[in-house]
Amino acid sequence: MVSLTRTAPRVLPGFSLSLGVTVLFVTLIILLPLSGLMWQLAQLSPGDYLKVMTSRRVLVALKVTLSAAALATLVNAVFGLLLAWALVRYRFAGRGLLDALVDIPFALPTAVAGIALVALYDKSGWIGGMLADLDIKIAYTWWGIVIAMVFTSVPFAVRAIQPAIEELDPDEEAAALTLGANGVQRFTRVILRPLLPSILTGVVLSFVRSLGEFGAVIFIAGNLPFKTEIASLLILIRLDEFDYPAAAAIAGTLLGLSLLLLIVVNLVQARLYRYLRTEG
Repeated sequence: MVSLTRTAPRVLPGFSLSLGVTVLFVTLIILLPLSGLMWQLAQLSPGDYLKVMTSRRVLVALKVTLSAAALATLVNAVFGLLLAWALVRYRFAGRGLLDALVDIPFALPTAVAGIALVALYDKSGWIGGMLADLDIKIAYTWWGIVIAMVFTSVPFAVRAIQPAIEELDPDEEAAALTLGANGVQRFTRVILRPLLPSILTGVVLSFVRSLGEFGAVIFIAGNLPFKTEIASLLILIRLDEFDYPAAAAIAGTLLGLSLLLLIVVNLVQARLYRYLRTEG
Protein backbone atom coordinates (compact mmCIF):
# COMPACT_ATOMS: atom_id res chain seq x y z
CA MET A 1 0.00 0.00 0.00
CA VAL A 2 1.43 3.34 -1.06
CA SER A 3 1.28 6.03 1.56
CA LEU A 4 0.67 9.54 0.37
CA THR A 5 2.44 12.26 2.28
CA ARG A 6 1.85 15.93 1.83
CA THR A 7 4.93 18.07 1.52
CA ALA A 8 4.97 21.33 3.37
CA PRO A 9 4.37 24.30 1.08
CA ARG A 10 7.41 26.39 0.34
CA VAL A 11 7.64 29.66 2.16
CA LEU A 12 8.96 31.25 -1.04
CA PRO A 13 7.33 29.73 -4.13
CA GLY A 14 9.23 29.51 -7.38
CA PHE A 15 12.54 28.56 -5.78
CA SER A 16 13.75 26.52 -8.77
CA LEU A 17 13.03 29.32 -11.23
CA SER A 18 14.58 31.96 -8.97
CA LEU A 19 17.70 29.87 -8.43
CA GLY A 20 18.04 29.19 -12.15
CA VAL A 21 17.76 32.86 -13.07
CA THR A 22 20.23 33.76 -10.31
CA VAL A 23 22.79 31.20 -11.48
CA LEU A 24 22.38 32.33 -15.10
CA PHE A 25 22.83 35.97 -14.12
CA VAL A 26 25.93 35.26 -12.02
CA THR A 27 27.39 33.15 -14.82
CA LEU A 28 26.88 35.75 -17.55
CA ILE A 29 27.79 38.84 -15.54
CA ILE A 30 30.52 37.55 -13.21
CA LEU A 31 31.84 34.10 -14.03
CA LEU A 32 32.26 34.48 -17.81
CA PRO A 33 34.33 37.71 -17.59
CA LEU A 34 36.43 36.17 -14.83
CA SER A 35 36.95 33.02 -16.85
CA GLY A 36 38.10 35.16 -19.78
CA LEU A 37 40.61 36.87 -17.50
CA MET A 38 41.81 33.52 -16.21
CA TRP A 39 42.16 32.23 -19.77
CA GLN A 40 44.34 35.18 -20.72
CA LEU A 41 46.35 34.73 -17.54
CA ALA A 42 46.86 31.05 -18.37
CA GLN A 43 48.72 32.09 -21.54
CA LEU A 44 51.61 33.15 -19.31
CA SER A 45 54.09 30.73 -17.87
CA PRO A 46 55.16 31.28 -14.25
CA GLY A 47 58.38 32.81 -15.52
CA ASP A 48 56.55 35.19 -17.86
CA TYR A 49 54.16 36.17 -15.09
CA LEU A 50 57.03 37.00 -12.75
CA LYS A 51 58.76 38.93 -15.52
CA VAL A 52 55.65 41.08 -16.00
CA MET A 53 54.96 41.62 -12.33
CA THR A 54 58.57 42.32 -11.33
CA SER A 55 59.21 44.96 -13.98
CA ARG A 56 60.04 48.30 -12.42
CA ARG A 57 57.09 50.12 -13.99
CA VAL A 58 54.57 47.57 -12.69
CA LEU A 59 56.10 47.51 -9.21
CA VAL A 60 56.02 51.31 -8.97
CA ALA A 61 52.42 51.41 -10.23
CA LEU A 62 51.41 48.82 -7.64
CA LYS A 63 53.23 50.74 -4.92
CA VAL A 64 51.46 53.96 -5.86
CA THR A 65 48.09 52.21 -6.00
CA LEU A 66 48.44 50.24 -2.77
CA SER A 67 49.87 53.10 -0.71
CA ALA A 68 47.22 55.57 -1.90
CA ALA A 69 44.45 53.03 -1.33
CA ALA A 70 45.76 52.30 2.17
CA LEU A 71 45.79 55.97 3.18
CA ALA A 72 42.37 56.58 1.61
CA THR A 73 41.01 53.60 3.54
CA LEU A 74 42.45 54.90 6.80
CA VAL A 75 40.81 58.28 6.21
CA ASN A 76 37.49 56.62 5.39
CA ALA A 77 37.67 54.42 8.48
CA VAL A 78 37.97 57.45 10.77
CA PHE A 79 35.72 59.95 9.05
CA GLY A 80 33.29 57.28 7.84
CA LEU A 81 32.70 56.28 11.46
CA LEU A 82 32.23 59.90 12.52
CA LEU A 83 29.89 60.63 9.64
CA ALA A 84 27.81 57.52 10.23
CA TRP A 85 27.61 58.35 13.96
CA ALA A 86 26.43 61.89 13.26
CA LEU A 87 23.79 60.71 10.79
CA VAL A 88 22.37 58.13 13.20
CA ARG A 89 22.63 59.77 16.60
CA TYR A 90 21.91 63.43 15.90
CA ARG A 91 19.04 65.36 14.39
CA PHE A 92 20.03 68.61 12.71
CA ALA A 93 19.04 70.84 9.81
CA GLY A 94 20.21 69.35 6.53
CA ARG A 95 20.64 65.84 7.91
CA GLY A 96 18.61 64.29 5.09
CA LEU A 97 20.61 66.20 2.48
CA LEU A 98 23.90 65.09 4.04
CA ASP A 99 22.68 61.49 4.12
CA ALA A 100 21.83 61.71 0.42
CA LEU A 101 25.18 63.33 -0.44
CA VAL A 102 26.98 60.28 0.96
CA ASP A 103 25.62 58.27 -1.97
CA ILE A 104 26.69 60.78 -4.62
CA PRO A 105 29.87 58.82 -5.51
CA PHE A 106 27.65 55.82 -6.27
CA ALA A 107 25.56 57.77 -8.79
CA LEU A 108 28.14 60.16 -10.17
CA PRO A 109 30.23 58.92 -13.13
CA THR A 110 33.79 58.60 -11.91
CA ALA A 111 35.10 60.60 -14.87
CA VAL A 112 32.86 63.51 -13.85
CA ALA A 113 34.17 63.19 -10.29
CA GLY A 114 37.74 63.32 -11.60
CA ILE A 115 37.06 66.45 -13.64
CA ALA A 116 35.39 68.11 -10.65
CA LEU A 117 38.33 67.27 -8.41
CA VAL A 118 40.77 68.71 -10.93
CA ALA A 119 38.69 71.89 -11.15
CA LEU A 120 38.91 72.22 -7.36
CA TYR A 121 42.50 71.17 -6.67
CA ASP A 122 44.34 72.44 -9.73
CA LYS A 123 46.41 75.56 -9.07
CA SER A 124 43.80 77.58 -10.97
CA GLY A 125 40.97 76.05 -8.92
CA TRP A 126 39.32 77.31 -5.77
CA ILE A 127 41.07 75.06 -3.25
CA GLY A 128 44.20 74.46 -5.33
CA GLY A 129 44.77 78.20 -5.70
CA MET A 130 44.74 78.73 -1.93
CA LEU A 131 47.06 75.75 -1.42
CA ALA A 132 49.39 77.03 -4.15
CA ASP A 133 49.94 80.18 -2.08
CA LEU A 134 51.26 77.85 0.63
CA ASP A 135 53.42 76.00 -1.93
CA ILE A 136 51.22 72.89 -1.62
CA LYS A 137 50.29 70.99 -4.78
CA ILE A 138 47.50 68.40 -4.87
CA ALA A 139 46.50 67.93 -8.49
CA TYR A 140 48.76 65.66 -10.56
CA THR A 141 50.46 64.29 -7.46
CA TRP A 142 50.13 61.21 -5.25
CA TRP A 143 47.96 63.23 -2.88
CA GLY A 144 45.47 63.83 -5.67
CA ILE A 145 45.18 60.07 -6.11
CA VAL A 146 44.42 59.69 -2.40
CA ILE A 147 41.70 62.35 -2.51
CA ALA A 148 40.07 60.76 -5.55
CA MET A 149 40.09 57.36 -3.84
CA VAL A 150 38.62 58.83 -0.66
CA PHE A 151 35.82 60.44 -2.64
CA THR A 152 34.84 57.29 -4.54
CA SER A 153 35.10 54.83 -1.63
CA VAL A 154 33.78 56.71 1.41
CA PRO A 155 30.16 55.51 0.89
CA PHE A 156 31.30 51.91 1.40
CA ALA A 157 32.61 52.76 4.86
CA VAL A 158 29.63 54.87 5.90
CA ARG A 159 26.95 52.49 4.66
CA ALA A 160 28.64 49.48 6.24
CA ILE A 161 28.93 51.14 9.67
CA GLN A 162 25.63 53.05 9.74
CA PRO A 163 23.28 50.04 10.27
CA ALA A 164 25.45 48.75 13.11
CA ILE A 165 25.25 52.10 14.90
CA GLU A 166 21.47 52.05 14.51
CA GLU A 167 21.40 48.71 16.35
CA LEU A 168 23.34 50.03 19.35
CA ASP A 169 21.24 50.42 22.48
CA PRO A 170 21.69 53.88 24.06
CA ASP A 171 20.55 52.36 27.37
CA GLU A 172 23.78 50.34 27.49
CA GLU A 173 25.80 53.54 27.25
CA ALA A 174 23.70 55.10 30.00
CA ALA A 175 24.18 51.99 32.16
CA ALA A 176 27.94 52.12 31.63
CA LEU A 177 27.94 55.77 32.67
CA THR A 178 25.91 54.91 35.78
CA LEU A 179 28.39 52.16 36.68
CA GLY A 180 31.25 54.67 36.62
CA ALA A 181 32.79 53.96 33.21
CA ASN A 182 34.78 56.86 31.85
CA GLY A 183 34.55 58.15 28.28
CA VAL A 184 37.32 55.91 26.93
CA GLN A 185 35.81 52.80 28.52
CA ARG A 186 32.35 53.59 27.17
CA PHE A 187 33.73 54.15 23.69
CA THR A 188 35.97 51.07 23.53
CA ARG A 189 33.78 48.51 25.31
CA VAL A 190 30.20 49.66 24.75
CA ILE A 191 30.41 51.40 21.37
CA LEU A 192 33.51 50.35 19.45
CA ARG A 193 33.53 46.64 20.26
CA PRO A 194 30.13 45.78 18.72
CA LEU A 195 30.97 48.00 15.74
CA LEU A 196 34.24 46.22 14.92
CA PRO A 197 32.79 43.71 12.41
CA SER A 198 31.03 46.47 10.49
CA ILE A 199 34.07 48.76 10.60
CA LEU A 200 36.23 45.92 9.29
CA THR A 201 33.79 45.29 6.46
CA GLY A 202 33.65 48.96 5.53
CA VAL A 203 37.43 49.27 5.62
CA VAL A 204 38.01 46.27 3.35
CA LEU A 205 35.28 47.29 0.89
CA SER A 206 36.73 50.79 0.78
CA PHE A 207 40.23 49.44 0.15
CA VAL A 208 39.10 47.02 -2.57
CA ARG A 209 37.11 49.78 -4.26
CA SER A 210 40.15 52.06 -4.21
CA LEU A 211 42.35 49.37 -5.76
CA GLY A 212 40.23 49.25 -8.87
CA GLU A 213 39.42 52.95 -9.19
CA PHE A 214 40.15 54.37 -12.62
CA GLY A 215 37.99 57.21 -13.90
CA ALA A 216 38.27 59.62 -10.99
CA VAL A 217 41.99 59.01 -10.52
CA ILE A 218 43.37 59.36 -14.04
CA PHE A 219 42.16 62.97 -14.35
CA ILE A 220 43.84 64.17 -11.17
CA ALA A 221 46.85 61.84 -11.01
CA GLY A 222 48.89 63.20 -13.90
CA ASN A 223 49.61 59.60 -14.97
CA LEU A 224 53.37 59.99 -15.00
CA PRO A 225 55.15 56.62 -15.28
CA PHE A 226 57.15 55.75 -12.15
CA LYS A 227 55.47 58.62 -10.27
CA THR A 228 51.68 58.88 -10.42
CA GLU A 229 50.71 56.01 -12.70
CA ILE A 230 48.21 53.61 -11.10
CA ALA A 231 47.83 49.91 -11.81
CA SER A 232 44.42 50.28 -13.48
CA LEU A 233 45.83 52.73 -16.01
CA LEU A 234 48.76 50.43 -16.70
CA ILE A 235 46.28 47.64 -17.50
CA LEU A 236 44.64 49.91 -20.09
CA ILE A 237 48.04 50.80 -21.57
CA ARG A 238 48.90 47.12 -21.96
CA LEU A 239 45.55 46.52 -23.65
CA ASP A 240 46.21 49.39 -26.07
CA GLU A 241 49.52 47.73 -26.85
CA PHE A 242 47.65 44.44 -27.50
CA ASP A 243 49.68 42.84 -24.73
CA TYR A 244 46.69 40.98 -23.32
CA PRO A 245 48.62 38.46 -21.17
CA ALA A 246 50.49 41.27 -19.41
CA ALA A 247 47.24 43.17 -18.83
CA ALA A 248 45.68 39.97 -17.51
CA ALA A 249 48.64 39.42 -15.18
CA ILE A 250 48.23 42.84 -13.56
CA ALA A 251 44.44 42.59 -13.46
CA GLY A 252 44.58 39.05 -12.09
CA THR A 253 46.93 40.16 -9.33
CA LEU A 254 44.57 42.94 -8.26
CA LEU A 255 41.62 40.56 -8.49
CA GLY A 256 43.40 37.91 -6.44
CA LEU A 257 44.32 40.44 -3.77
CA SER A 258 40.74 41.70 -3.62
CA LEU A 259 39.27 38.20 -3.34
CA LEU A 260 41.80 37.27 -0.66
CA LEU A 261 40.89 40.34 1.39
CA LEU A 262 37.16 39.62 1.07
CA ILE A 263 37.63 36.02 2.16
CA VAL A 264 39.79 37.02 5.10
CA VAL A 265 37.36 39.71 6.26
CA ASN A 266 34.47 37.23 6.13
CA LEU A 267 36.42 34.74 8.26
CA VAL A 268 37.52 37.40 10.75
CA GLN A 269 34.02 38.85 10.86
CA ALA A 270 32.54 35.44 11.70
CA ARG A 271 35.05 35.01 14.52
CA LEU A 272 34.29 38.49 15.85
CA TYR A 273 30.55 37.79 15.90
CA ARG A 274 31.10 34.52 17.78
CA TYR A 275 33.38 36.28 20.24
CA LEU A 276 30.88 39.08 20.81
CA ARG A 277 28.07 36.60 21.38
CA THR A 278 30.07 34.65 23.96
CA GLU A 279 31.22 37.85 25.69
CA GLY A 280 27.77 39.37 25.60
